Amino acid sequence: MTLIGVEEALALIARHAIDTGHETVTIGQAAGRIAAVPLIAAIAQPASALSAMDGYAVRLQDVARPGAILRVIGESAAGNPFVGRLAAGEAVRIFTGAVLPASADHILIQEDVIRADGNVTYDGSDSAPRLVRPAGGDFAKGDTLFNAGQRIGPAQILVAAAAGHGHLVVRRRPGIALLANGNELKHPGAPLAAGETVNSCAPALAALFESWGCDVTDLGIAADDIADISGRIAGSADADLIVPIGGASVGDHDHMHAAVRGHDFESIFARVNVRPGKPTWFGRIASHSGRRQYILGLPGNPASAFVCAHLFARPLLAMPPLPAVTARLTVALPQNGPRETYLRAIHRADSDGQFETRAHDRQDSGLVTPFLSATCLIPRAANAPAIAVGERVEIRVI
Repeated sequence: MTLIGVEEALALIARHAIDTGHETVTIGQAAGRIAAVPLIAAIAQPASALSAMDGYAVRLQDVARPGAILRVIGESAAGNPFVGRLAAGEAVRIFTGAVLPASADHILIQEDVIRADGNVTYDGSDSAPRLVRPAGGDFAKGDTLFNAGQRIGPAQILVAAAAGHGHLVVRRRPGIALLANGNELKHPGAPLAAGETVNSCAPALAALFESWGCDVTDLGIAADDIADISGRIAGSADADLIVPIGGASVGDHDHMHAAVRGHDFESIFARVNVRPGKPTWFGRIASHSGRRQYILGLPGNPASAFVCAHLFARPLLAMPPLPAVTARLTVALPQNGPRETYLRAIHRADSDGQFETRAHDRQDSGLVTPFLSATCLIPRAANAPAIAVGERVEIRVI
């Protein structure tokens, strides 16, 4: 089987990125979804100039000199604005969040004036408007507030609602079918006999894909049997992407490739020159309905599966790439071997606000506890030279 580099694999995946289309949901259903189109403000925020304090709305020119006496002609409260226009020497009682009357451009806070006999007296002198939240001061009608591809969380919902949107256009959730394979695998919590191990990858990957806004179906654990594997694949006809875990290496009990060949399999790549994750593979099969489905095979080792899900499944699902930043190395890295490598690592901001990072002490692909503290990956090119403490490296934030 041909071994290709990471960049070549990513280029092939980019040509086959899954487009699930889009749908419109209510803003209450949008949490966790991915925006399909940019969000354009339908209204300005705020829509009108508002008072930032309780006090009196006035014309700045009327309080430019000390000793101004202004006649109070009405009141403006939130939801009940004053209808009319201020003339010279007039003021309107106003409350926080209320709309400024026409021609008013300044707020006198109530503690700074004396009110008596229907008038307010102000002994100060102001040269610039204060305490006014201008119309469109947060954003204007027509502004782009976030782009397509943005994951929608509480902040995005807050902004969308403020911008006048009760519905959002989001990507349809990709359907992911997970298929673990191996006679040795048992469900979490089940008793283990000698030689058996917990199927930890499938529930963890399900959580990862769900955090990306996918609908996940667990096809269970297939035995090391071509017919069992094939039957479970046949039951995933509605999935956009099938993700087999394990069973695709070159051992006598690895039957995944043989099983998918029975489904009119078209290989796109078979192995990737990456550590961890060399057995990662990608192709298409024909479902019983005749629809072509993508299949991305991940290694059975937890570290390999997780790293390669971030590297290859994210772009395949048309998600933004992992954020890439630079960080200062706090522990030296030795020369890399002949495979491009992604080291699980920890990063944080130093006292100057710059990132620093160190690779986790343990990088074996069978270990799961490093993920409890890993916050990023450090990519290393094949045969890359050693890197000393203090040098800056690129990291991918996970």
